[in-house]
Amino acid sequence: MSAEQPSPAPTAPSDRIMSLDVLRGVALLGILLVNIWVFAMPEAVLLNPTVYGDFTGWDYFSWLVTHIFVEQKMISLFTMLFGAGVLLFTTGKERAVRLFQRRNVWLLIIGLAHAYLLWYGDILVAYALCGLLVVYLRHWPPLRLFLLGIGFIGIISVSEVLVALTAGADIIREQWEPATAVLQSEVQTYRSGWVEQTEHRVPTAFTRQTSGFINYSAWRVGGLMCIGMALYKSGFLTNDRSTKTYLALAIGGSAIGILTTSIGVWYIAAMQWQAEYALLWRQFNYWGSLALAGGYIGIVMLWCRLWATGVVSQSLAAVGRLALTNYLLQSVLATFVFYGHGLGLFGQLSRIEMVGVVLAIWAIQIPVSVLWLRYFRYGPVEWIWRSLTYGQRP
Repeated sequence: MSAEQPSPAPTAPSDRIMSLDVLRGVALLGILLVNIWVFAMPEAVLLNPTVYGDFTGWDYFSWLVTHIFVEQKMISLFTMLFGAGVLLFTTGKERAVRLFQRRNVWLLIIGLAHAYLLWYGDILVAYALCGLLVVYLRHWPPLRLFLLGIGFIGIISVSEVLVALTAGADIIREQWEPATAVLQSEVQTYRSGWVEQTEHRVPTAFTRQTSGFINYSAWRVGGLMCIGMALYKSGFLTNDRSTKTYLALAIGGSAIGILTTSIGVWYIAAMQWQAEYALLWRQFNYWGSLALAGGYIGIVMLWCRLWATGVVSQSLAAVGRLALTNYLLQSVLATFVFYGHGLGLFGQLSRIEMVGVVLAIWAIQIPVSVLWLRYFRYGPVEWIWRSLTYGQRP
């Protein structure tokens, strides 16, 4: 069902916004559970978690739970919501595309500053670049958008499987099993001052935004945005579908996603984490994450129908309303904890200790977000972004 043809009994606009904000808050907080790995340890652990740090006991358990339930799931949700935001921003506005493109240019600038001045793992640049293009698909019907999104995402999967079946180990081995000297060099770099960190941060960010964007991010991010637009138009993200539909999505999506990702863990462990199986292993979570992200959509929509006015919902919605501010704040706080210009704990904490850091950051972000919105309508970065977009103070 499209946005132009609402359901007979649509949810009140405030409830729709509430559902989106809660979902965005959940995704944003969850993203930190994965990002903390590369805030705190060498970049290679995102591809191969066995290359650095203890991988047994509680440390393995914390990785396993995060991998199955969070990794790629929350960033997929966050990206889908950006796609929904394309429609939210452009609907009913004069000069909609022109304003949206201006908005994205400023997002690009914010993302570049974030990547080169603070943390190379920025996602805003990819969002801005993909957003510049997907806005022209906003009038497409939901099914066409959904199929296009799946097609874009499938391109990466097919290419990686083909590489894995030919010369996969030779291509990925350097990233999968970096030399000890390379890992230690990165550790020393991020335990050093801000200037010294640029030796790794700048080239890594540049690679991610050029070849990494062309070969991976453009397809995955662009595809997820198309899916997000389709889900918004069909009422899935606005809490307009039936309770039965969301219940089926919650149970079915969660079951498929958890099972698929778990099989992937069993597979790579059985293959003893060897490089030649790495690209095939990636496919389990690559696709399982989409199913579990759908399950989370169903769960959050059902939650909002039951407890929209509760403390948990209101708190998560506050985090979601300040999404850009909170995303950048996570980088500020995490780099202060782990990088040399702050506490310098890079490479020193275990995975289970990193979970403690995540909880501490959440304990800052959630109450601050709630308190901020008692006095202000926009987050500080959102206010600046909106001012630059419209050319006037909101």
